[in-house]
Amino acid sequence: MGILDFLSGEFIDVIEWVDDTRDTLVWRFEREGHEIKYGAKLTVREGQAAVFVHEGEIADVFRPGLYILETNNMPVLTTLQHWDHGFRSPFKSEIYFVNTTRFGDLKWGTRNPVILRDPEFGPVRLRAFGTYAIRITDPARFLQEIVGTDGEFTMDEISFQIRNIIVQEFSRAVAGCGIPVLDMAANTADLARLVGAKIRPTLEAYGLEMPELYIENISLPPAVEEVLDRRTSMGLAGDLGKYTQFAAAEALREAAANPGGGMGAGIGAGLGLGFGARLGMGLGAGGMPATSAAPVTEGPWGARPAAGAPGGASTTVAAMAPPPPPPPERVWHVAADGKTHGPYSRATLGRMASRGELDRSTYVWTPGQDGWKHAEDIPELAQLFTVLPPPPPKN
Repeated sequence: MGILDFLSGEFIDVIEWVDDTRDTLVWRFEREGHEIKYGAKLTVREGQAAVFVHEGEIADVFRPGLYILETNNMPVLTTLQHWDHGFRSPFKSEIYFVNTTRFGDLKWGTRNPVILRDPEFGPVRLRAFGTYAIRITDPARFLQEIVGTDGEFTMDEISFQIRNIIVQEFSRAVAGCGIPVLDMAANTADLARLVGAKIRPTLEAYGLEMPELYIENISLPPAVEEVLDRRTSMGLAGDLGKYTQFAAAEALREAAANPGGGMGAGIGAGLGLGFGARLGMGLGAGGMPATSAAPVTEGPWGARPAAGAPGGASTTVAAMAPPPPPPPERVWHVAADGKTHGPYSRATLGRMASRGELDRSTYVWTPGQDGWKHAEDIPELAQLFTVLPPPPPKN
């Protein structure tokens, strides 16, 4: 064996990449002077591709397998440079390993609210976020369009650009889909497919594809969500008057559960003491004094039996039941000149009647009423016209 054969055997290159970073997309095989020897062994593992660059030009792309870098299996490179010198003339080239596996669980989201016109609420602002997956399908194009000469290209360097593409197409999709905001949660899968289809041409130009895109949540501003919550509560309550009574009963129950913890409890105690003092004074149902009245003294909580007064020790203090909550005031809508005006309170209608803006034949309506009626046909409003003079007689 000659010295040339010995040296050729000793200096055979083994070119490979074992990735343990989990976020590297492209890695360049480093060799001092970028000298790749003729006959070097190139190992490309599953989930990888190797791009061979010679003198700044992509010569070939190797898929998973074991390759011997010779002229018989690199016809593209042979046209660029004749390899007829063997070991004596190593060629200067670069090999870029490209990770072709799927990169998943990547985050995207709208940094600013997206404004759209909702068919039910009108103009609204919403935010959205989700996840996506990305994969390199054309290593050569990805190297040309994105990486360039970067020796180690990670996912962080392109994720910001991809998020911008997703947000742009998502904004266009939700603004033109016509789906009400309240129904978007049931259509996130369709929206994701629509956005993915819009993104596909842009990513293909980069040598990428997006096999997965998920919309995890679509949310409204906190103020709008609070209004929706109140609207839902009213819907669950049904009748507004019953809901008001229920809320008042709940407030009284909470006050009774904490008798010493607030002004309401003190007022309730004061009412109880005042009523007990009334009994101690011997007052009857009509407020008249009874035959045997105990001396009383005035205090900050009303009249009470004087210390040591007859009957003072045996006076029973009774708790006064709180009055029921007042009924909700009714409001009225007025039909005039083919238009609907209001709502107005009864006091406002009285002032309108005094100014001549409302008469007995004016049509009015209130929630719960069966159609429009004349004002004089409603007892509550007919009273407004009893204090007004009737229309003047016709001559």
